[in-house]
Amino acid sequence: MHLWERSRTIATIAALLVAGAAAPAYADEVEQVVNGTFDNGTDPFWANAGMAIALTDGRACVDVPGGTVNRWDAAIGQNDIALVAGESYRFSFDASGDAGHVVRAITGLSVDPYDTYFEQSPILGDWQHYEWTFTANASTEQGQVAFQVGGSPDPWRFCVDNVSLVGGVPPEVYEPDTGPRVRVNQVAYLPDGPKGATLVTSSTTALPWILKDGSGRAIQKGRTVPRGVDASSGQNVHTIDFGNVRKNAGGLTITTDGETSRPFDIGDRAYRNLRSDALKMYYTQRSGIAIRDDLRPGYARPAGHVGVAPNQGDTAVPCQPGVCDYTLDVSGGWYDAGDHGKYVVNGGISVWGLLAEYEHNRGSRKLNLSIPESGDRVPDILDEARWELDFLLSMQAPTGLVHHKIHDREWTGLPLLPHLDPQPRELHPVSTAATLNLAATAAQAARLYKPYDAAFTKRALAAARTAYAAAKANPALYAPESDNVGGGAYNDSKVSDDFYWAAAELFLTTGEKKYATDVLSSPEHTADVFGPVAFDWASTAAAAKIDLALTPNRLPGLSSVKAQVAAGADKYLAIQRSHPYGVAYAPTGNVWDWGSSSVIANNLVVIAAAHRITGRDRYRTGLLTGLDYLFGRNALNISYVTGYGEVAAENQHSRWYAAQLDPSLPHPPPGTLAGGPNSSIQDPVAQSLLQGCVGQFCYIDDIQSWSTNELTINWNAALAHLIGYVTELD
Repeated sequence: MHLWERSRTIATIAALLVAGAAAPAYADEVEQVVNGTFDNGTDPFWANAGMAIALTDGRACVDVPGGTVNRWDAAIGQNDIALVAGESYRFSFDASGDAGHVVRAITGLSVDPYDTYFEQSPILGDWQHYEWTFTANASTEQGQVAFQVGGSPDPWRFCVDNVSLVGGVPPEVYEPDTGPRVRVNQVAYLPDGPKGATLVTSSTTALPWILKDGSGRAIQKGRTVPRGVDASSGQNVHTIDFGNVRKNAGGLTITTDGETSRPFDIGDRAYRNLRSDALKMYYTQRSGIAIRDDLRPGYARPAGHVGVAPNQGDTAVPCQPGVCDYTLDVSGGWYDAGDHGKYVVNGGISVWGLLAEYEHNRGSRKLNLSIPESGDRVPDILDEARWELDFLLSMQAPTGLVHHKIHDREWTGLPLLPHLDPQPRELHPVSTAATLNLAATAAQAARLYKPYDAAFTKRALAAARTAYAAAKANPALYAPESDNVGGGAYNDSKVSDDFYWAAAELFLTTGEKKYATDVLSSPEHTADVFGPVAFDWASTAAAAKIDLALTPNRLPGLSSVKAQVAAGADKYLAIQRSHPYGVAYAPTGNVWDWGSSSVIANNLVVIAAAHRITGRDRYRTGLLTGLDYLFGRNALNISYVTGYGEVAAENQHSRWYAAQLDPSLPHPPPGTLAGGPNSSIQDPVAQSLLQGCVGQFCYIDDIQSWSTNELTINWNAALAHLIGYVTELD
């Protein structure tokens, strides 16, 4: 009897209601669990086969077998529990276990589809009391309370007592700890750049502020500027400008309105380490290769998906039933995000980000990323991008079209290292978007790898030409939105931008007239593509315009493309100037996008491109101001980049960077960008805590909050591309 990990779609349907919403009338508190104190033996609790529940000092204990893969492979629990939609429940128990082991404590459905309504994963040790409150969104007579304890290579002992699920209790109100009300860039400001802070206050009049160094000596004083209520956070705020402080200094703080900010620095070369770290993240995302401890201490793991049991492997992957009659070797590449899937459209924009960072920012050529290929004659950033490019090329079908994605047949739970993934792997159908992503990135690669690998250059260009021709012959093959079990759908039914991008990259590499004709005739060529989201995996026209504007070429009317990029940047600057947190992002209706952190970074990439095109100071100022949000000058007072800032995200959703669930596993590596606020809060954890959240508050640093706190290769590409240019300004 298992409570299986379900797909994201199912988990969303089984969402929890808001904690802190208008309270309904509550019934008397009623205990739902029978014999939770085990005073009358162990019935009606059950245990998986191979485990027997025994009473020790009146507590229920099991000897958990080793060698299991998933949490649910070993569990004890109780079925036939009634749950009522809209009613709040207090779930509590006492438990102990061999130090460092984890129990996944859940309430959910005991029958197919085994929806999970609530879950927590405390790390065990000596006896401790655990207690949470949640609100159910479904009514059932077939509910279940269970304790999932599998997933350990070694046997261990788990004991539990006083298991309780009480209905009719008021919901808890979640209030994030936002620290001091003075919000700053917790990493650093450049000496010759802008320097701003934001104060959250009830005051409507200017207030005095003071900037102090690490020894407490006053450096500068001034008065705040009231800005009213910030729509993105619902806060009344003031801003602070200390841009005329230009000396290097560490441990600085700003005090105003009885609050003192978190410490920060002013310094040259402040982002040099981040430039490398944002790119080093890709090595630990690699599939098909063992990650070496000497290169990434604490992150070593066996190669994933190479066909070593119980892993299915990616060396001969079949299609979904009815899709094709062949297998492909699609080993290698980067795991896309916190799961084990690999997706061409997200891989494409990620590769573009790294290759554009290399092509447009010269300093990237000398970076040492400490990867197995370091020391060869190829720049490390190209070696890393090649790991994904080879995978993208392998996804090309005999027809020239490209398979959209490859991933597990079913969703897997957390934590689960890649080499332990037992699920069958499947190729999903070809799509026009995936085919054009390969055409664009392979064409881009063909011009950048030419000095280093003539054979690869020839192969990449041939694949790009073939893919582009295949896409033109099949312009409307779309990945279905419903294909979201075991991996994300990445559906996209607008591909005019992908055609434009592929044509642009082929023209830049070959100079051929037929590709120039396609660029000039595309509706994207004269369109304003710089909306609230400049570009991402589903919107690639801006990537084409940035490369056309920055790569030397003879496209007729090229000046108009450069002007469009600058106009797009001006649009983001106008948004930023009106925003009291200095954010170059204003989504329609204040509905923040999934991956808003990378959206903001990509908008700043457009501003960086405009600065490179024009050399105008306003773009440099806007670019540096925009960094502040990512590193702590935001409503939650948190840096969204792991390892950077006094308080930073560290529990991004991942199956192998999963220290929150298993202390033997690491947190995400330094330089990993968290998704950030997402108004749609699709996951149960976010829905249980953040319902009704306003803009910037729609985020929680929890590994289970995949809709607000995942990590992905395209988000880090945005960060790497952005920081690559910033480091060439300091």
